[in-house]
Amino acid sequence: MISDSQSPSKLHKNESIKSSSDFLRGTILEGLSDSLDGSLSADDQQLTKFHGIYQQDNRDIRAERRRKKLDKAYTFMARICLPGGICSPKQWMAVDDLSNYCEFKTLKITTRQAFQLHGILKSNLKNTIRTVNDALLTTLAACGDVNRNVMCNPNPLQTKVHGEVQKIAEAVDTHLKPRTAAYSEIWLDGEKVVSHGEEAVEPLYGTTYLPRKFKIAFAIPPHNDVDVFAHCLGFIAIIKDEKLLGFNVTVGGGLGMTHGNEKTFPRLADVIGFCQPDQVVSVAEQIVTIQRDFGDRTNRAHARFKYTVEDRGVDFIKKELESRTGFALDPAHDYSFESNGDIYGWLQDYEGFWNLGLFIEGGRVVDIDDQLLKTGLREIAKVHKGDFRLTANQNIIIGRIADEDKGQIQALVEQYKLNGYETFSGIRKNQIACVALPTCGLALAESERYLPKLVTDIEAQLEELGLFDEPIVIRSTGCPNGCGRPYLGEIGLVGKVPGKYNLYLGAGFEGERLNKLYKLSVTHEAILEHLKPIFVDFAKNRHEKERFGDFTIRAGYVNATTAGRSFHSELKDI
Repeated sequence: MISDSQSPSKLHKNESIKSSSDFLRGTILEGLSDSLDGSLSADDQQLTKFHGIYQQDNRDIRAERRRKKLDKAYTFMARICLPGGICSPKQWMAVDDLSNYCEFKTLKITTRQAFQLHGILKSNLKNTIRTVNDALLTTLAACGDVNRNVMCNPNPLQTKVHGEVQKIAEAVDTHLKPRTAAYSEIWLDGEKVVSHGEEAVEPLYGTTYLPRKFKIAFAIPPHNDVDVFAHCLGFIAIIKDEKLLGFNVTVGGGLGMTHGNEKTFPRLADVIGFCQPDQVVSVAEQIVTIQRDFGDRTNRAHARFKYTVEDRGVDFIKKELESRTGFALDPAHDYSFESNGDIYGWLQDYEGFWNLGLFIEGGRVVDIDDQLLKTGLREIAKVHKGDFRLTANQNIIIGRIADEDKGQIQALVEQYKLNGYETFSGIRKNQIACVALPTCGLALAESERYLPKLVTDIEAQLEELGLFDEPIVIRSTGCPNGCGRPYLGEIGLVGKVPGKYNLYLGAGFEGERLNKLYKLSVTHEAILEHLKPIFVDFAKNRHEKERFGDFTIRAGYVNATTAGRSFHSELKDI
């Protein structure tokens, strides 16, 4: 169902690319066979996203290559899906092995509990994807206009409910995967699948899939570590007497926007009701079909589900959902969140297993100086009998460690100096940074490579004030698209141009309030100058247990953002 206003003549060009792609095949195979060109065609670059692959180039050397009249140094990024962020030690080692054949020889943990491999040559792309699948993993639907990797609270299994929620999240992820055989044909040398001469239409997505990407998260109070309100669709587990009653349903979250375009804005999801555990898959499927049928296919800047909800209203979504599922949602249950950060250190679960939360700065698994993250985690994977859990804050939980194995794991942690969480500041342990430069083509400024330096300088200010251990959420992105969820940072940084950032303040520590623009296009030095007096004021005048984001609003530095449409309004002197 596409409205008359979205007639073929008005549709965005990506819609024709999808509809004429033969269910995501395009000419990808032909492009891969061209050994003289390190890139793929523009249309195929759009299609490979559905396969979990982005074409990129090393922007650090782009100018030099241009001077030498050389083409860009094209490589590819592959994103590996992990519903809920869980993988086995064997799978960890398989992905680690693959990273050694990439330009940067590192693993990136994303803000969606997935792996990214950066710097894959086109000639090695097919082998990489095949190896991923040999490890019983996939890159399918990690990107593109489909539902992406379903997120779930990865915290150790404090109750068996965590395991139940994880299984439901996995069921949703599986149910919403594209059904096209193109992935198998292109990457796994599968035979082309036909049915009576014609391939069946995707039962859920059709020929044009979704207008834009779609994101789902499951949260288990009191932890909102997945930032459930930042997602198109969210499920908040309601637990009573250690039993899963069901889920509050949230719709319409999303954080991307465009600089200078106030018609684009981040939006937090609305709670629309409560569903039973056995209704979750149906709710997820039908919400996706609502976005399929009513999402904007003419303007990709307005194509996310958040705008569908914003424009048509929550009541419309609820009525449409009831019509499609055949049942109405019950009233939402009470719940409360305490934070959107991670738990570090050792924690024992209800089964008696130990789980160890480790801090990974910027989600980059790499050996630096004497902190040998990559080597150390590989050595742990060689002996570990449990699992690895990637968090939405780009950290790692080594899960399900038997009591008799705890000492061995701890010894490896100490040997390779993976225990930085014991001494790092509160603000460092509550940071997120997107990749940005040198590989992201959308980046306007540094992020992953910049934020550690900024945090170090901020730490000096906080230590002088006795705030070194204060947990303050800081997030950075190299552009306004929101991959690092900067608009949910008590301090948010969004790249404007190289070396300059928009500075945001005032998000809620629990992930339930957006921040507000405080200063426009400021340098590193200016960021520190603007923040220092606020830190001084916070140290002197905060209320008991008051969070930094709440304080910046109460003290009048910024106004509270009460809804997505108010994000750009009621600004003070910027």
